Amino acid sequence: MIFDRKNLTDNQLLDFYKRILKPRLIEEKMLILIRQGKVSKWFSGIGQEAISVGVTAVLDTDEYILPMHRNLGVFTGRDIPLYRLFSQWQGKANGFTKGRDRSFHFGTQQYKIIGMISHLGPQLGVADGIALANKLKKNGKVTAVFTGEGATSEGDFHEALNIASVWELPVLFVIENNGYGLSTPTNEQYRCENLADKGKGYGMESHIVDGNNILEVFNLLSELKASMKENPRPVLLEFKTFRMRGHEEASGTKYVPQELMDMWAIKDPVENYKKYLTENGVLTADFDTALHAEIKKDIDESLAIANAEPEIESTLSEELNDVYKPYEFEHVNSSEEKENIRFIDAISSSLRQSMERHENSVIMGQDIAEYGGAFKITDGFVAQFGKERVINTPICESAVVSAGMGLSINGYKAIVEMQFADFVSTGFNPIVNLLAKSHYRWLEKADVVVRMPCGGGTQAGPFHSQTNEAWFTKTPGLKVVYPAFPYDAKGLLNTSINDPNPVLFFEHKQLYRSIYQDVPTDYYTIPLGKAALLKEGADITIISFGAAVHWALDTLSKNPEISADLLDLRTLQPLDTEAIFASVKKTGRVIIYQEDSMFGGIASDISAMIMENCFKYLDAPVKRVASLDSPIPFTKALEDQYLPKGRFESDLKELLAY
Repeated sequence: MIFDRKNLTDNQLLDFYKRILKPRLIEEKMLILIRQGKVSKWFSGIGQEAISVGVTAVLDTDEYILPMHRNLGVFTGRDIPLYRLFSQWQGKANGFTKGRDRSFHFGTQQYKIIGMISHLGPQLGVADGIALANKLKKNGKVTAVFTGEGATSEGDFHEALNIASVWELPVLFVIENNGYGLSTPTNEQYRCENLADKGKGYGMESHIVDGNNILEVFNLLSELKASMKENPRPVLLEFKTFRMRGHEEASGTKYVPQELMDMWAIKDPVENYKKYLTENGVLTADFDTALHAEIKKDIDESLAIANAEPEIESTLSEELNDVYKPYEFEHVNSSEEKENIRFIDAISSSLRQSMERHENSVIMGQDIAEYGGAFKITDGFVAQFGKERVINTPICESAVVSAGMGLSINGYKAIVEMQFADFVSTGFNPIVNLLAKSHYRWLEKADVVVRMPCGGGTQAGPFHSQTNEAWFTKTPGLKVVYPAFPYDAKGLLNTSINDPNPVLFFEHKQLYRSIYQDVPTDYYTIPLGKAALLKEGADITIISFGAAVHWALDTLSKNPEISADLLDLRTLQPLDTEAIFASVKKTGRVIIYQEDSMFGGIASDISAMIMENCFKYLDAPVKRVASLDSPIPFTKALEDQYLPKGRFESDLKELLAY
């Protein structure tokens, strides 16, 4: 192994040695603790330390790093107190996740580290969003994100690199090619000779680096960082290295040929660097002995602090309260000046006024810039806000949602438009596993609104007509909003954008150009979690949301003899249970009307809640009316049969006659 010190001083060389030795000694201690049963799980980075340490040494302390679970050198390189790391690994309060997540599955704004999620790929898109925020700030900062060779097979890898290249984002994509994805060798993972070759497909600069040579890592990245500051762009880096321990300690390394282990043992990044320093008179035996003693003392003292820390205690209220970032609703009154506008105009007005109000807001989506979006909601936005804030995206919903999380992490508000709600399935993972869980896991907000044009009635078929709110009402950490009127749509979207939590905002396509209402011309807000009582009656409660609200109104207009409370939920998460229970207790009968198919829909949960809380007030069973339990068809006759509009009136009358 050849080391090139270039113009580095002896002190700098020794500092690198301290930084590469520290994670190695911590790991050796962790392996002892594993054998003693004092730590439950450990993902070893032994043999890979030069990459973590070298990358971290190059970046400024205010530049974000997104590591994996073998990158202990990132955390020690940012000088996180060891007792906090030990507490994190033991699930104690001085860690970073209140015991809610393990090992390196955490982030910390204090140290500008954004930890991984087990799904791996989304963190690449998060790095894109962080880098986009830096580019918007024009601060010259670089973002580094780690992944393994196994995760390069994920679609998120392709999406994130494609976005970074198209948007010219200053991201260092760090691939630690350590030979195995758990037990699967590289020849069973990809067919290109080198993963760095993939950069060509994205028009991206790429490099192959000896990942066991800390000076090669540092020198190359130092040059790249300086260059990227002058010429912002992404760079793909393939670090050749090897994992000397199992995927995690329990899995072992029996699947690795011994000759391969022997070959890489000779390339040990710590021992070879120590040998180089010793042979060149930079490192003395006395200094090395003293340094080992100093680090081991820090380890032992930090471990003692963590061990003395009591087991974590929590309350039910604390657990539930941390699912969402606390948000105090800002009530903004509407003006008396109004105009009669369509539902779609109300959405557009909200977006425009919110972007004026929040200069740190960015809207992203397919065809939303000059074209104005598939439904022309953002028509004219580029002229007002510029292409830096109104961004056309490639067709890669997963990485775009992840980028929204990155924008949020780095101080922006992200508004993501799904061209159709159906397409959110390709962005499902980062929504339910990243946005929804971030605040609960490590108290990091996810200031992202995902707009969802949804619903049937337009003969758009199975891929463009779903109303899929139940995919998300099931997931703690998300808020779900589903207005039925222009006034509500504008006020609730304004609030959703203000709210620092992730919001799925459903907009029914059939309502876009068919429903008009007098709407205040200026900015106003409506609180989430408050239903609207549209009609009052004594005989029955009708609970609905979205287009089904209008179908219910049509039914009531044709049957004036029916005395009903009509409750428009408006928000599905949080849900206005107080209004629901009050109405049911008053009328004694309730019918829940949704457009989604029956089984697993939110009507089922509302029905169960009513049965559990209002059973003694009921004069009849709770009734649900919904679409058929089939995909939504294309032809009008089939779609009409699928939707519940033709069944609601008879079901309503049957329940009244019970």
